[in-house]
Amino acid sequence: MSEYIIKGGKKISGEICISGSKNAALPIIAASILNSGKTTLYNVPDIHDTQMMYEILKRLGASVTKKKNKVIIDSSRINCYEIPEDLMRQMRSSVIFVGSLLGKYKKATFSYPGGCDIGTRPIDLHLKVFEKLGINIGKNYGNISCSCDKIIGEKIDLDFPSVGATENAILASCLAEGTTIITNAAREPEIIDLQNFLNKMGAKIKGAGSNQIEIKGVKTLKDVGYNVMPDRIETGTFLCLAAMTNGKITLKNANSNHITPVIDKLEEAGCKIIIQKNEIEIDAPKKLKAVNIKTMPYPGFPTDMQSIVATAMTIAKGTSIIVENIFENRYKYTQELIRMGAKINVEGKTAVIKGVRKLYGANVKATDLRGGASLVLAAACAKGTTKIENIEYILRGYEKFDYKLQQLGVNIIVK
Repeated sequence: MSEYIIKGGKKISGEICISGSKNAALPIIAASILNSGKTTLYNVPDIHDTQMMYEILKRLGASVTKKKNKVIIDSSRINCYEIPEDLMRQMRSSVIFVGSLLGKYKKATFSYPGGCDIGTRPIDLHLKVFEKLGINIGKNYGNISCSCDKIIGEKIDLDFPSVGATENAILASCLAEGTTIITNAAREPEIIDLQNFLNKMGAKIKGAGSNQIEIKGVKTLKDVGYNVMPDRIETGTFLCLAAMTNGKITLKNANSNHITPVIDKLEEAGCKIIIQKNEIEIDAPKKLKAVNIKTMPYPGFPTDMQSIVATAMTIAKGTSIIVENIFENRYKYTQELIRMGAKINVEGKTAVIKGVRKLYGANVKATDLRGGASLVLAAACAKGTTKIENIEYILRGYEKFDYKLQQLGVNIIVK
C-alpha cells in the first residue's frame, strides 16, 4: 500500500465517526507498563503508530491481545528494559516508554527517536526531567542509559511546555516517593486523558489541563479499563475537507471543546458550524474567505492543524498569512501544493498564501503525516486526478482514512 489515486471535484456529504486519539492513545499504551498487570483499552485507533507501540511492548515482554473493539495489554512479564532501536527510529513517540520503564523498574535504555521530519525535536527536555528526579543518565554512541535506585518527587520547571516531556515526567513520577510538581506543563487534552487513565489505575494526579500538575507518588497501581478520547486532529481534518469541497458533513464521537481555535477560524472563513453533544455539523460556503493563523502551544492554534487549514486557504478568496511557531521545518508540503497550482511563498516561519480559483490534479508526495493529509484534501477539491505517493506517513495517524473519505463521497482508491 503506497499511494492514493483521487479524482477530485465530487460533492462531499454524509456522516462519519471520529476514531480514538492517536496522541492520547500512545502515552496511555506506554503507561500500561506501570501496573504490572492487565490494561483494557477501548477506542484505540488501528493505525501504524499504535501497531509500533504494541510491537515495542511485546519486545519488552508484555502480551497484547486485540479483539473487536478493545486491546488487552498484560505487562506482568516484562523482562527487558531496552526500547528496540529499529522501532525507536521509526516513531518519535516511542520515547514515552522511557518514563514508564523508569517509573516502574528504575532503568531504561534507548536510542535517539525518529519519526516525521518536521523540524528539530530534541529530547533534552526529557533528559532534564529525568535528571531532576534523581535519575542517572549515560550517553554512549547514540545510546542513552537511565537508571536509579529510587525516584524522589521534585519540582520540575519545564523550559517549554513540551507535551512529551510533560507526559514522561508524569509517568516517571506516579510510583515515586513524595510529590512531584511540574510547572510550565503542556495543557493539551491528551495530557488530561493520560491523567484520567492513570488516576483510574490508582495514581494521584491533579492539575492536567493547567500549567501546573501535581503527582503524589503511590506504592502500586491496579488493573484498569479505559476509553480513549476522540482524535481532535482527525476531527479538524474532516472539517477542513468539508470546507474545501463546499461540503456538508456530520462528525460523530467528536469533542468540539478540543478544537475551539480551528472551529473559530473555519467560522471566520464563512463556514456554518453546529455543535451538539459529541457531534459537529459543518456546512461550507461556496467560497471560503482568507484567514490568518499562528500556531501556539495549547490552547492556541495547534501546529498539527497548520498544514490542513493552510491547504484550505489555497482556494480561499484573498490572502492568508500563516505563522508556524512550533516546528521550523513544517512547510515541506507547500512545494507539493504548488505543483497543484497553489500560490504560496514561504520565508522562514511565515507562509503567504494567495487564494486561487482552482487546484489541479498532479503527482505529489507526502512528506510527513499532517502534510500528507493536507494533500488528500487538496486532491479532493482539485480538477482532475491526483496521485499521492508515500502514504505510509498518512497511515501513521489516520484510521481507515480512505474508507471514511469514500463514505463522504471522495473518489479515492488505494494502490
